[in-house]
Amino acid sequence: MKCAVISFTEAGNKIAKTIRGRIPNTDIYSNKGYPAGVKSEIGAIFEEYNRIVFVCAVGIAVRLIAPYIKDKTRDPAVVVVDDLGRYAISLLSGHLGGANDLAREIAEVTGAQAVITTASEARGIEAVDMFAQRCCLVIENMEDAKTITSIMVNGGTLRVVSEINRRINYPRISDTGYDGSLYITSRATIFCDKPYCVLRPKNLTVGVGCRKGKSKDDILSAIYTVFKENDLSIKSIDCLASIDLKKEEQGLIQACEELGCDFKTFTKEQINSVQQSFAGSSFVKEAVGVGCVCEPCAYLASGEIIVGKRALNGVTVSVGRKK
Repeated sequence: MKCAVISFTEAGNKIAKTIRGRIPNTDIYSNKGYPAGVKSEIGAIFEEYNRIVFVCAVGIAVRLIAPYIKDKTRDPAVVVVDDLGRYAISLLSGHLGGANDLAREIAEVTGAQAVITTASEARGIEAVDMFAQRCCLVIENMEDAKTITSIMVNGGTLRVVSEINRRINYPRISDTGYDGSLYITSRATIFCDKPYCVLRPKNLTVGVGCRKGKSKDDILSAIYTVFKENDLSIKSIDCLASIDLKKEEQGLIQACEELGCDFKTFTKEQINSVQQSFAGSSFVKEAVGVGCVCEPCAYLASGEIIVGKRALNGVTVSVGRKK
């Protein structure tokens, strides 16, 4: 991670140098080093750095960053330190961006007092976005996450429905008399008559077999069809898996890029070690040396098959779920 420290006074410059000396990958931007002032650089700094420390008054920092703030999923962590080094204030992106942690780090380096104002942290509970980050879960809707965190901050009861063994740090969890629900699931459809938030675990593996030269669109179309038929969320895909003969297959590589997932391949020996559990084809065996591809690969990548082989326009798809 890259950190920028922005200072405006001689005292601030000393603090900036202290921070640079203790935190790796830190650059200093001194206001006096720019003819038009450091204000002219803030937009570029916001794009280049994921950690930004202002050594100045909070008001100055707020005015400088205001034009560049997007949303809590994309904004960098912003911390403000007064130029006497008394306080390290988490200003922007305290949770997902890591400003709360950065404020504590800066406080330790400078001897300042960390100031954290996020409601969940003040109450010692784990906000939904922080839980999702800790467990590598995808938040389906950020507004829903805010709603459920608000229920928690206000002392409400939460129901948690999960297909993975992870627990959010919150004491009031119950299946009855709840005010909102947290679903940790790869199932696409949720029915709930109270406020809820869906978190997607990356626990699905997609075994894929295909004819040589199949396009990305053909492969994705087959996957989307299978997922829709089985009420599964595309956001829960951890990887596509196939035989190693397909490791250079551009359609598969491009499909992984679009899905934002890994591409895993298995050798014929690995596939043969488990293929007795799946129906094979003499045609496939003659072509690639194993009787089946998609189901064994989905199984090898996960340990459990939840959707058996489905053939669509020269593409075979199977889905596994990590235990």
